Amino acid sequence: MSTPLTQTTGRRKEAVARARLREGSGVVTINGRAFDAYFPTAAQRMVVSEALRVADVEDRFDIDASIHGGGVSGQADALRMAIARSLVDLDPETRPALKRAGLLSRDSRKKESKKYGLKKARKAPQYTKR
Repeated sequence: MSTPLTQTTGRRKEAVARARLREGSGVVTINGRAFDAYFPTAAQRMVVSEALRVADVEDRFDIDASIHGGGVSGQADALRMAIARSLVDLDPETRPALKRAGLLSRDSRKKESKKYGLKKARKAPQYTKR
């Protein structure tokens, strides 16, 4: 396997994605599995490949990614960000288009932590009068 052209990290919620881009024909491998097997729904696949569509390089690079943590939605968004960052590393002229599409900004929303005395972060136990 050839050395990657670039390697970047993307994060969303609790998910962390590391993407390595190589010259190739557009094959995407995630954690050693095929792209369609890892993200079964079309919506998730569309989210991941959005950066490639915006930069108009869908079939130019092979992507080898490793993702851990979080759920499927967070992992898809984390991988999208990692791919967008890699594309900017390779060609800085794609930055304005990717930034306009909102693919380079980190979505910092995370789950709020649970507080003691409550059932969840904000939900209180039901009040009983008698």
